Amino acid sequence: MPEIPAVPRRLVLGGALATGALAAGMGSARAGTSEAAAPGRRPGQKSMINVPYEARDTVRVGIIGLGNRGGPMTTGWSVIPGCTVAAVCDIRPDRAKKSADALEKAGKPRPLEFGGSRDSYKELLKREDIDLVYIATPWEFHYEQGRAALLAGKHAAVELPIAPELKELWDLVDTSERTRRHLILAENCCYGRNELAMLRMAHEGVFGELTNGHGGYLHDLRALLFDDTYYTDSWRRLWHTRSRASFYPMHGLAPIAAAMDINRGDRMATLTATASAPKGLADYRERFVPKGHPSWKETYIEGDLTTCMIQTANGRTIRAEHDVSSPRPYSRINTLAGSRGLFEDYAGDDPTGARVYFEPDHSDDVWRGFAPYREEHEHWLWRELADEAENGGHGGMDYVMQWRIVQSMRAGLVPDFDVYDSAAWCSAVPLSVKSLENKGRPVQMPDFTRGSWVGKRPGLDSKQTEMPPVR
Repeated sequence: MPEIPAVPRRLVLGGALATGALAAGMGSARAGTSEAAAPGRRPGQKSMINVPYEARDTVRVGIIGLGNRGGPMTTGWSVIPGCTVAAVCDIRPDRAKKSADALEKAGKPRPLEFGGSRDSYKELLKREDIDLVYIATPWEFHYEQGRAALLAGKHAAVELPIAPELKELWDLVDTSERTRRHLILAENCCYGRNELAMLRMAHEGVFGELTNGHGGYLHDLRALLFDDTYYTDSWRRLWHTRSRASFYPMHGLAPIAAAMDINRGDRMATLTATASAPKGLADYRERFVPKGHPSWKETYIEGDLTTCMIQTANGRTIRAEHDVSSPRPYSRINTLAGSRGLFEDYAGDDPTGARVYFEPDHSDDVWRGFAPYREEHEHWLWRELADEAENGGHGGMDYVMQWRIVQSMRAGLVPDFDVYDSAAWCSAVPLSVKSLENKGRPVQMPDFTRGSWVGKRPGLDSKQTEMPPVR
C-alpha cells in the first residue's frame, strides 16, 4: 500500500472548529502586522514582470498528481505540438503506470514513472529533462510542490490555488524572483471562449469605463463530495470541516480581474467577506448518505455561499462568490459592467450562454444574444484553435491553455499572466478567512508586484503569434 500523506498539522483544527471557533485552517492572514505589508526583496532578487521564457524546441512536462484532473490533463499535454510528457508521478503508483500505459498506447513516448510515497515527486524534480512541472494534487500540497519545482530549476503550472496561505503566496512570489523561473496558476477559465471575447470587448471600450464585475464558482458538488472514489481520501470534503473561507473563487474572479487590467494599471485593494450558514452538506448527508458512512463523524463549518466584495485602487468593485454545497445549475457568473453597457454569462437561451446590452447600439431595454458579438470580438487564440480545441476538456479551454503555455515557452514569450497575478487571485482564500474572523470587516489585499501594478503591460489580450514549427 502506498504511504498516504497526513494532513499538515496547521490544517488539523477539528477540535476547535467543532466547538464553533472561527479558526482559519487556510489563513495565515494573521501573520505580520498587516495583510498588505510587502516584505522587502533579498539582495539579487528581481521582478519577474515582463520576463520571457527561455525559448526551446520542445517543452518537456513532468506531471505531479494523476487523479480526476491530472489524469486527463496528461493526455492534453501530450497532444500539443512540440510538447512531450517526460515523467508522471502520483502517490499511488498504479495511477502513474496507467497514465504511462495510455500515452504509450496512443503512440507517444512512454514517460518515466514515479510514485509510492509522499516524497516521490522529489525524485521527478531531480530530472534534468523536465522544463515544466504541472501540479494537480490536493490543495494542501500545492505550495510545497510548486516551491520545490522552482528550486529545482523548473517552471511550474499549478492547479487552484497555488497556495492556501498568505505567507505561502508571498514565498512563491519571492522564490520565483530568486530562481528566475515562472510559476503560474493553471487557470483554464481565463482561456474560455466567452471570457476572452468579453476581455477584448472590454479593452476595446464596448462597455465604456469599467465599474464593476461579478465572478466565482457556483457548482453543486454535493454528490461528488460524498463519493468515496472521486476525491481521494475525501480531501475536498474535509476542507469544509476545517475552515470558513472562499475556497475556490478563482475560476470567475481571474477573468474579471484580467478584463479590468488588475496588476496592469489597477490592483485589488480591500476584501470584505460574508458567509451564509453551513446547511447544504449536512442536509444532503441526512437524505442520501448511509448512517455508517465516515462523513457522519464530520461537522461542516464552511458556509454554503461565501461572498467576497473586492474594492480596487481605482474604485471598481468585484463580487466573487463560492458555493459548492447548494442545489443549483453550474455557473462562473462572468458579469462585467461599465458606463456604457454590460455583459452577463450563464443567462438566457442563447447557445453561447451569454447576453449583452450596451449603448449606443442598444437603447430599448432589451438584452441581445452574445453570439454575433463573440464572432466580431473573437480572441485570436480561438480563431486559430477552435477546431483543435473542440475535443478538449471543459469546452476546449483546457486545450487552449495548454497550447498557449507551450507556445509561450517554445517561442520565448512573456506568459499571459504571472506569479503576481496568480498570487493576487488566490489571496482571496486566506483573506476571506481573515475577514470572516473579524465579523466581515474589510482587510487589506497585498500588492504582490511591490508597486509595479501602476504600469500598463500586456496580458491575456495578446498579439497573435505563431506556434514554432516542430523540428
